[in-house]
Amino acid sequence: MEGKGFTEEQESLVVKSWAVMKKNSAELGLKLFLKIFEIAPSAQKLFSFLKDSDIPLEKNPKLKPHAMSVFVMTCESAVQLRKAGKVTVRESTLKKLGSVHFKSGVVDEHYEVTKFALLETIKEAVPEMWSPEMKSAWGEAYDQLVAAIKLEMKPSA
Repeated sequence: MEGKGFTEEQESLVVKSWAVMKKNSAELGLKLFLKIFEIAPSAQKLFSFLKDSDIPLEKNPKLKPHAMSVFVMTCESAVQLRKAGKVTVRESTLKKLGSVHFKSGVVDEHYEVTKFALLETIKEAVPEMWSPEMKSAWGEAYDQLVAAIKLEMKPSA
């Protein structure tokens, strides 16, 4: 299943949109997370640095770098999907991501909310490029990344 079902056309849509978004990764990453928390406020409890914080989300000094790294990793994973023939992540491993998400108590609904928020964020970032095809390209890449992370979601040995 890995890397398959992601066509050349889908790859080019993802590559093209990422080229435009890349320079705004910090801002777009933050926007993604603010959308996630707007839809699912309880998701904030999954982040140790947000749990007991009184700082407004957009001012939290730890959220922006975290949000940016998640956004960049997700997008780069999508861009590499076809070339690599499988899900790859830079600066981390699927095993590590699986274990962190497992320990934090991430459930399927969180991945669904994140997918919705990601697609909305990209749509707003590249409105003139956005199309049903682009939506399904990013959706497919995201689904494959999540499936790969879920395979590793278990207590660390």
